[in-house]
Amino acid sequence: MKTILIIDDVHEILVHELQKAGYNVIYKPLSERNEILQLVHNIYGLVVRSKTPIDKELIDVATGLRFIARAGAGIDNIDCDYANTKNIMVFNAGEANADAVGEHTIGMLLSLFAKINKADAEVRELKWDREGNRGVELSGKTIGIIGYGNTGSAVAKKLRGFNMKILAYDKYLKNFGNEYVHECTLQEIFDATDIVTLHVPLTAETRQMVNEVFINSFNKPIYLLNLSRGEVIDTMHLIQAMQSNKVLGVALDVLENEKPASFNENEKTWMKYLTQSNKTVLTPHIAGWTKESYFKISEVLLRKVLALS
Repeated sequence: MKTILIIDDVHEILVHELQKAGYNVIYKPLSERNEILQLVHNIYGLVVRSKTPIDKELIDVATGLRFIARAGAGIDNIDCDYANTKNIMVFNAGEANADAVGEHTIGMLLSLFAKINKADAEVRELKWDREGNRGVELSGKTIGIIGYGNTGSAVAKKLRGFNMKILAYDKYLKNFGNEYVHECTLQEIFDATDIVTLHVPLTAETRQMVNEVFINSFNKPIYLLNLSRGEVIDTMHLIQAMQSNKVLGVALDVLENEKPASFNENEKTWMKYLTQSNKTVLTPHIAGWTKESYFKISEVLLRKVLALS
């Protein structure tokens, strides 16, 4: 009997249906790395989220491993190149939470432009400031989507009713433009956009892609949203751009370091600025984490695992 080890929290449908299909399922969502290293010997499949790096050390211990399934979109915590040398298949469930990320993007964008977070906090303190919370309309604006995979395309679909010009750039995709979305170059994004939203995977190529040079390439001040990975942005350069009004506002669901207890002094300073600024909307990496996506992620992984049989 083939054994599948699940080391992160997943919907019960995945466990139950894999067992019905004849797999031995070891469900250890509370396991720590040392225990995981003991459990991976001779397993057939590994289901993960972000608990621990799936690196050379772990892969070498898992001598019988044939697939690694990521319960989510990003696979940056998996050494895919090394897994490939071992003939281990790596796949994710990026299509499962695309709608969730798309909706969250729209929510953050509306909150940023209408100053909903700021106004809400002030009203709770009985401060009634209409002029100080005058919003900006999305209608007529140009938005640039960088990364047009599952989530980028979902964002574009949900923007259709806002009377915006939608540009999209993806280095690795071609011929995806349609009547709603203009496929373009990165230079066109720099030239024309009022708003930029990031939906790229974290790779060596995209790590700290948004830096001083990137930001200074825009023809006009922009609003910036990041719902991909925090390391895509150089936080220091972002804050400098906010201070100089090259970036008018930001919506961040992700940060370079998402463990506040481990912040260094620079990170503490940056976080203080971001949390105290009235130009920010911040959420704790929850864009793709809805009640519906929790189920759909396991459903998609189940289908892909059963297709291997």
